[in-house]
Amino acid sequence: MTVVTDTPLARRVHGKPRVVVTRHLMPSVEARLAELFDVVLNAGDLPLTRAELIAAMRGADVLVPTVTDRIDAEMIAEAGDRLGLIANFGAGIEHIDLAAARARKIIVTNTPGVFTDDTADLTMMLILSVPRRLGEGSRLVRDGQWTGWAPSTLLGRCIGGKRLGIVGMGRIGQAVAHRARAFGMEVVYHNRHRLPASIETMLGARYEADLDRLLAEADVLTLHCPAGPGTHHLLNAARLSAMKPGAYLINTARGDLIDEEALVEALRSGHLGGAGLDVYAREPKVDPRLIALPNVITLPHLGSATVEGREHAGEKVIANIRFWMDGHRPPDQVLEGWA
Repeated sequence: MTVVTDTPLARRVHGKPRVVVTRHLMPSVEARLAELFDVVLNAGDLPLTRAELIAAMRGADVLVPTVTDRIDAEMIAEAGDRLGLIANFGAGIEHIDLAAARARKIIVTNTPGVFTDDTADLTMMLILSVPRRLGEGSRLVRDGQWTGWAPSTLLGRCIGGKRLGIVGMGRIGQAVAHRARAFGMEVVYHNRHRLPASIETMLGARYEADLDRLLAEADVLTLHCPAGPGTHHLLNAARLSAMKPGAYLINTARGDLIDEEALVEALRSGHLGGAGLDVYAREPKVDPRLIALPNVITLPHLGSATVEGREHAGEKVIANIRFWMDGHRPPDQVLEGWA
């Protein structure tokens, strides 16, 4: 591989750059990567250790990590001069130290938008499932404890006419609002910035600038904000206590948005009616108390788990690498932290 130019934006490359992929991707994506680049794949799909990640970064022109690969400033400092692009597989980039990458003139890209519908569909599934106690009903049948239909057992709540509170109104939050409106829910949202009136009208959504007021009035609350210092434990014990008694909490965003210790207490006490969780604070470890609670549906981070979504994300990764090789700014370059 020969580097012809080197700028903070891109490198023009002759030959095939060395591309290291940290996890097993869709077969069609891996086949295309192997065709275009000098690629190192992770056939065993085992997460790389910190030392293995550093070694990969030292020997690569391009690293293709995922959300489970923590890439901090010390690791980037040890990467050497060869690494020019971190082409992340996924939209979230909180696991990458962007300032350190910028200092080393390493471009960071992601794959925004590809999992919007997949995550919104899963969120809507949980919004429907938790109030109707689908988790409890399924366990009853699987455990052989179901004794037959009765008019007063496993009574849940309908969602038509209920107030859905959305925290974070980006692509996924808006897609959830669109779906919820079809089920007759009243949509109220909180966001750093208010959406244009035309989008609010289209979604039938009302803006609430005060997060605590939104928590107090939502029958169902769903989180769609990014992880970071400003949102760590956004729902702490005080805010969980401020939620409407009997309300339901859905989280398909990031686990550290919620204080899980406080969540367990709010669910055990009956203050919250239930929860639907796809993400956790210490993934892949899940607090066994959450698993044991009958009013909680726990999923293994399935928000983006569709064939179509994962293939599309892989295609975006490839496009970002090719733009970088050609000396152009990649279409999905993460500009936060760049001058």
